[in-house]
Amino acid sequence: MFRRSWNRFCAGEEKRVGTRTVFVGNHPISETEAYIAQRFCDNRIVSSKYTLWNFLPKNLFEQFRRIANFYFLIIFLVQVTVDTPTSPVTSGLPLFFVITVTAIKQGYEDWLRHRADNEVNKSTVNIIENAKRVKKECEKIKVGDVVEVQADETFPCDLILLSSCTSDGTCYVTTASLDGESNCKTHYAVRDTIALCTAESIDTLRAAIECEQPQPDLYKFVGRINIYSNSLEAVARSLGPENLLLKGATLKSTRKIYGVAVYTGMETKMALNYQGKSQKRSAVEKSINTFLIVYLFILLTKAAVCTTLKYVWQSYPYNDEPWYNQKTQKERETLKVLKMFTDFLSFMVLFNFIIPVSMYVTVEMQKFLGSFFISWDKDFYDEEIKEGALVNTSDLNEELGQVDYVFTDKTGTLTENSMEFIECCIDGHKYNGVTEEVDGLSRTDGPLTHFDKADKNKEELFLRALCLCHTVEIKTNDAVDGATESTELTYVSSSPDEIALVKGAKKYGFTFLGTRNDCMRVENQRKEIEEYELLHTLNFDPVRRRMSVIVKDQKGDIYLFCKGADSAIFPRIQIPEPESTKLRNAIDSTKQHVERSAMNGYRTLGVAFKNIAPDDYERINRQLIEAKMALQDREEKMEEVLDDIETNMNLIGATAVEDKLQDQAAETIEALHAAGLKVWVLTGDKMETAKSTCYACRLFQTSTELLELTTKTIKECERKDRLHELLIEYRKKLLREFPKSTKRNCKKRAWTDQEYGLIIDGATLSLILNSSQECGSSNYKSIFLQICMKCTAVLCCRMAPLQKAQIVRMVKNLKGSPITLSIGDGANDVSMILESHVGIGIKGKEGRQAARNSDYSVPKFKHLKKLLLAHGHLYYVRIAHLVQYFFYKNLCFILPQFLYQFFCGFSQQPLYDAAYLTMYNICFTSLPILAYSLLEQHINIDTLTSDPRLYMNISGNAMLQLGPFLYWTFLAAFEGTVFFFGTYFLFQTSSLEDNGTVYGNWTFGTIVFTVLVFTVTLKLALDTRFWTWINHFVIWGSLAFYVFFSFFWGGIIWPFLKQQRMYFVFAQMLSSVSTWLAIVFLIFISLFPEILLIVLKTVRRRSARNLNLELPMLLSYKHIDSGYS
Repeated sequence: MFRRSWNRFCAGEEKRVGTRTVFVGNHPISETEAYIAQRFCDNRIVSSKYTLWNFLPKNLFEQFRRIANFYFLIIFLVQVTVDTPTSPVTSGLPLFFVITVTAIKQGYEDWLRHRADNEVNKSTVNIIENAKRVKKECEKIKVGDVVEVQADETFPCDLILLSSCTSDGTCYVTTASLDGESNCKTHYAVRDTIALCTAESIDTLRAAIECEQPQPDLYKFVGRINIYSNSLEAVARSLGPENLLLKGATLKSTRKIYGVAVYTGMETKMALNYQGKSQKRSAVEKSINTFLIVYLFILLTKAAVCTTLKYVWQSYPYNDEPWYNQKTQKERETLKVLKMFTDFLSFMVLFNFIIPVSMYVTVEMQKFLGSFFISWDKDFYDEEIKEGALVNTSDLNEELGQVDYVFTDKTGTLTENSMEFIECCIDGHKYNGVTEEVDGLSRTDGPLTHFDKADKNKEELFLRALCLCHTVEIKTNDAVDGATESTELTYVSSSPDEIALVKGAKKYGFTFLGTRNDCMRVENQRKEIEEYELLHTLNFDPVRRRMSVIVKDQKGDIYLFCKGADSAIFPRIQIPEPESTKLRNAIDSTKQHVERSAMNGYRTLGVAFKNIAPDDYERINRQLIEAKMALQDREEKMEEVLDDIETNMNLIGATAVEDKLQDQAAETIEALHAAGLKVWVLTGDKMETAKSTCYACRLFQTSTELLELTTKTIKECERKDRLHELLIEYRKKLLREFPKSTKRNCKKRAWTDQEYGLIIDGATLSLILNSSQECGSSNYKSIFLQICMKCTAVLCCRMAPLQKAQIVRMVKNLKGSPITLSIGDGANDVSMILESHVGIGIKGKEGRQAARNSDYSVPKFKHLKKLLLAHGHLYYVRIAHLVQYFFYKNLCFILPQFLYQFFCGFSQQPLYDAAYLTMYNICFTSLPILAYSLLEQHINIDTLTSDPRLYMNISGNAMLQLGPFLYWTFLAAFEGTVFFFGTYFLFQTSSLEDNGTVYGNWTFGTIVFTVLVFTVTLKLALDTRFWTWINHFVIWGSLAFYVFFSFFWGGIIWPFLKQQRMYFVFAQMLSSVSTWLAIVFLIFISLFPEILLIVLKTVRRRSARNLNLELPMLLSYKHIDSGYS
């Protein structure tokens, strides 16, 4: 029992090796054999983190793992166990407040998860038991149960499709809740079970499914089904992703299906994908930890100094034991070392408020609430997809303002991924897809060779290849009869390229009419219907970079049609005989056409075919079936078979498809460059296509000098020697141009000096990354990085997904740890999105895998401009000011307490009342800074987006560097000193009233505290540039609440207090005119340096308004506004 529970709760972590066997309907294969039901995970979904019983201990354990919370817990325990000068309430209440608020937030979020889980687990589903339809709760589904799913219902677990209401055993599914793809996908039942369309017939099925153990990849599945007849002879069929219906997907355009449960509950692919991404930490969070260590050192220093001076003070007998406060016998007998230790702890307790415990809660609230501004931004809303921006994690908001490198995909990110068929080349002849049709096929706009047109048979063969070599489905209103000539065809595919090619063939007179019963139907130019039996589909994958189909025509001839990237097709073309001049010229002409089309920015594909003899097909079919039936290493075995099949092909031609540049993509890249960011394009496309796109989107300017490290510039022979020569040559050139430059100078040089761009392909990158130190003292990688650092833009083409992640990791590990951002729209971009500091997904047409795995997702690339230059800038400034302000106000708070010890004999006497100690961070000063950190706009958003150079002012974590930190620290030290000694000099006259009433130490402390609260609040008011009614309410409201609380706290005799030391203190204090004048004067003196700084900068700004001056580096917050508002 314990083992089952453990497996259920840790389903995502278990080591999944081997296979599992599932008996369909939980029926034994043979009536004579004993059947022992296997134990699998039940179908309950558990996305919640806590239960009613473990919430308190588990949540407390997680919260006290945070250093600040644990520190205050220790302080609280010290106050409880040791005789300290302050009440345990002063530390316990703020800690309790922080812990409670966080627990309520996390408990509420978990309650929502519990509620969502129950909605799913308690929903009703139909199970086939004993040939009858039985209604059960979803959580009671067991592995092996046969489930009936109706149209528009979601699948309750991962099912293998057995049959559907359609005659060919297909069904249509949308997986929007899994990967965001809204288009219908087609799934298939194996041919032996498609006739089992009723509960009675499905119950007669005796079959066993062998499949891999659960794993989270949504697009991979390996299994086979063994179907047993009455003779107990098994018929084995392979199972793949096309047979698996995932939990969370929805059945569409199909009345009902039957499926058998193979993965349930926390073992479904959807549940396994709950596992969170690795936690990313922002630079601000690291700065907070550094500041905490510094302030902890200050705290320990203060406690050590006070403890030492106390015993120096008590070295004189009349100070150690005055006549009015003699020691008890117990105090005299206590060990001096123990007494010193307890005194040290007492001083630690007295000064512990220098560590701001409430800062963590405020930072969390600021990040959580601030993230809504991105989601609410109307400029991010896209009318086409009816969606806006989405924040998947709010922990990195401020990191958007610290980006140094942007890595972007090309297709679907910089371009629309909306393909349009432009032209093609058939047998070396170019055909323009825009001209009118002549004799069925569009008129050529000029041959590349001396022939006017290609052979008619070659033209038709090419168009048939476009109509047959794809995975396009037909979506029609007539679901029974399929597509006809009069039916309006809607093509559906996961790849926009394939739809563009099928539409291009239709324009030339060859129309794909769909697939029925494994038979592909094509209408030719003569309006005749041609039928081809689809024998095998060899799907596209990023490694092969091509896809193929094997079909049989009505005459019985078998063909393989293949299309793919030119680099994947041309090496597999059958080499012509030396005397075949015409064929050789056709291949050369096609290559030239591909290169020219790529230079024009078009996406190119090669198209090839070959005839397959019946004997060869038998061998190929056997190899494919064996590879598909393998449960172990199926992908590797399939790769070997496909590599053998797709060889010695005959080239037919090539296609050119235009992928238009996204709206404002060029303007966005220009703005990012102006902001000092380096933009790298990482793409799998051809170099010529990618280079053309880079010029179009202004990544490369016409004046940019391009440095190439590609297979063209590096000869095949002696590649490493040539690569080393080029690396050394480029490095010398760049070092000569830019001898030595700081990070800031690198950003500024783009306005004056020659710009350089680098182009590298995947093969050369592999050579660089895998090289050893063979050449001199530096290896290829270090020289390559030096070159990249000097280039304003880098284009990496022919990149595999893993290489994209390697590039990002390489830049992340550069000296100085630059902040990286990756943006992409497809599954091949997920690796680099997860690798970078900030990952942004485009809600594109290649599915939502990138958006699901990103930290932020936006509809278009153009939205990156405002996301970084406006939102990122503001988020960083707000939270940096919040952090500095918290440490500043707490140092102002505690410094007078430290100075007070010099005037009270280091007796650990508190300066402030316990209520003030408790409520300072919770009530009196918390809301103004929270409102500021959410609403402040020190520079108008339009100005931030129109002048990208402002982004450079905050780069490199500028506001949390040593300079600003020291500025805030010295400002706090100055103001704390003014608070204390100003009040001290006021008290040189013992009576502050005409009637001779003498004020005491609590009045002294209250005056200091009043000046403190008003000064730190008014300091924030001086820093505020963007006033709203919320700012006014919380700033003036906090001050009013402090005055009201002080009157209320001191105006009533509280029965639960042993000492009424604050009774009437505040009211009596304000009855003195001297006190009023002193408070106003001390506030003015404390704020005078800030006021003076504002005046000086205003004068400087006005004098520099018409001058084109360098933007200043930050010293304190308001320096950001200097010179350009």
